[in-house]
Amino acid sequence: MVRMIQVFEHETLDRYTVCSDGTRLGPEVIDGLLKYNDAYHQKYFTGLRNGVKFRNYVGVIQIANTVIEILPKADRARSNDFVKWQNVLLQMLKVCKRLKIDSLATAGLNQKQHSILDLYFELYLNQLEVLLHNGLFKKYQQTAGNVLALKGSLDFAKSIRYNLIHKERFYTRHQQYTYDHLVHQILLKALLILKNINLKATLKDRINRILFSLPEISEIKIGAEHFDKIVWDRKTNPYQEAVRIAKLIILNYSPDIRGGNENMIAILFDMNKLWEEFITVCLEKKLAGRYHVKRQNTQVFWNNKTIRPDIYFEREHTNTQDAPERFIIDTKWKIVEDNQPSDEDLKQIFAYNAHWGSEHSLLLYPTSAKDKAHVAGRYAYKFNGDYHHCSLGFVNVIENGKLNTNFETKVLAMLEGVL
Repeated sequence: MVRMIQVFEHETLDRYTVCSDGTRLGPEVIDGLLKYNDAYHQKYFTGLRNGVKFRNYVGVIQIANTVIEILPKADRARSNDFVKWQNVLLQMLKVCKRLKIDSLATAGLNQKQHSILDLYFELYLNQLEVLLHNGLFKKYQQTAGNVLALKGSLDFAKSIRYNLIHKERFYTRHQQYTYDHLVHQILLKALLILKNINLKATLKDRINRILFSLPEISEIKIGAEHFDKIVWDRKTNPYQEAVRIAKLIILNYSPDIRGGNENMIAILFDMNKLWEEFITVCLEKKLAGRYHVKRQNTQVFWNNKTIRPDIYFEREHTNTQDAPERFIIDTKWKIVEDNQPSDEDLKQIFAYNAHWGSEHSLLLYPTSAKDKAHVAGRYAYKFNGDYHHCSLGFVNVIENGKLNTNFETKVLAMLEGVL
């Protein structure tokens, strides 16, 4: 039976924590988390005595029959409103196209012990069932082996080596029109991984039925490089969502992490990057036609080192001779004490303003407080004879019980309010 526990980012978890089935977490799970963290150079947690402290990564981890869901949170209030913040995370993943769901109602997350990991698995199985229903595609593959009829090119050396007695056989290199190609091999690999994970009985039954329906496909070792070899065309385009989820499953699976039967899978997201991507996607959509939002706008900073602001955009002018108005937003997924940004944040935004020639910038933080001012401070400084301005602003993560995606007017007001 699968047991589940939910925690918020930056919280601690120890061996004595009580799970959904009333049992304690135990030292085996903590050991698994620590070994996983060691493999990634202490990236995800901080090791404690008998436990771990989570960092800024959110998502879900499963070790054997234990599912740990790590959720974001934009306030310091002590609460157990896991459903609200689980919905926030899911909607962020949907907006950023990390998770393809039509609605949270269809996700069935109100069911007891239903995690984000279950949702990914169900979406993957749904994709496979649709592909099977529509019919899998065949592809010409170069193959070699003994055949009873001469076709393709004859490999004389191997034919003599293997068929000295069996004169009726030919060792040839030839093309075969088959289902056994890379795309299907990737899908099969992810499906076999799910079969090795401790899942609900309903999911296991669906996995077995899909495996029974698949044609003969070779099981091969899949790595990150295999996904780069896929050529997307008319035949493979319907497979994009299934391959994307399969990639998550395959590359985040750690078999036998303890040298036993404790298979582990972890799908984790850096909340700083997810918050940046979420703000960027929403602004791109809402400001289209008025502003040109640029991503990955990088410049050389010092000794071949580069810097890149989170969001850089310009006001679009009909007169091309007008100098562009440049704006910079640096997103920070963290809680600011007393509405005072750190010196590091201010120095970073200063460097952005200087290198991009922007006079208006914004340090943008999340909040869940309804009565919190959207602009909590403004800073100005003179550089090379020009004044540069920076606002400290907040965006409400939740509006009317849902993820807030309509904040572009307030963001512009924060930026233009410094003029």
